[in-house]
Amino acid sequence: MPLFGSDSKTKSSLDGLWLKCNNCGEIVYKKEVDKNLKVCPKCNYHFRMSAKEWIDILIDQNTFHELWDNIESIDPLDFKDRSRYRDKLKEAQKQAGVNDAVVTGYGTLNDMFINIGIFDFNFMGGSMGSVVGEKITRLIEKAAQEESNLLIVTSSGGARMQEGIFSLVQMAKTNAALSRLKKNKTLYLALLTDPTTGGVAASFASVADIIIAEPKALIGFAGPRVISDTIGQKLPEGFQRAEFLLEHGMIDMVIERKVIKKTITQIIRLLGNTEKKLTAS
Repeated sequence: MPLFGSDSKTKSSLDGLWLKCNNCGEIVYKKEVDKNLKVCPKCNYHFRMSAKEWIDILIDQNTFHELWDNIESIDPLDFKDRSRYRDKLKEAQKQAGVNDAVVTGYGTLNDMFINIGIFDFNFMGGSMGSVVGEKITRLIEKAAQEESNLLIVTSSGGARMQEGIFSLVQMAKTNAALSRLKKNKTLYLALLTDPTTGGVAASFASVADIIIAEPKALIGFAGPRVISDTIGQKLPEGFQRAEFLLEHGMIDMVIERKVIKKTITQIIRLLGNTEKKLTAS
């Protein structure tokens, strides 16, 4: 199956000539939003993007090489609710045009070599199952072995319940790999986009050397409503949004999409490996 297929049906809000902004409610011209990197020209709301769109923004043209695209989820629990899990996987692959919720590979970012993993929320809400954990772990181990830069772009609703404990152990598995990466002092950057929640937020997304977030991205383990109901208190305004986390020291910076590539470039030049070249991989 090709890496990227047709646009997901879940992106119906971006179909046609016009779309309604999820933040300000204004009706905006779709081509204008696309030209503005999927950012609302009225209120600066950052729409979700697919893995392909992130690659187009971050990775230099014609330098991306996908890795482990042949790994697909199975149905270890023979899970079924309204429909079988295996059928949901096939439908998600058809809609999102990717084999699972993360695309991994390598390329160059402003001529600097980088390993990159990008979540695609169109695939079952970017949920983390066995395949996601395996691909992220392999990517981390590759970066550790090469001592080459690593960037993970997250957008996830959390662990995938259809795989039960198999998805939950991916939190420990990926973090164990990161502990080996840190011994090599290899630069690891995390870019958190809306939403980054659940097991992804509670594991590798929150332990990067530098954590970057997009404006107003929802970031946290459980949702605000669940937390509010559990503790029986009203939460502060903006709770679990990127700006709130920045103010409380949970992330390092909040960066608009139009300058993310420039910002990552500057960070790599200061702290990363600028010697490794694409042809050496």
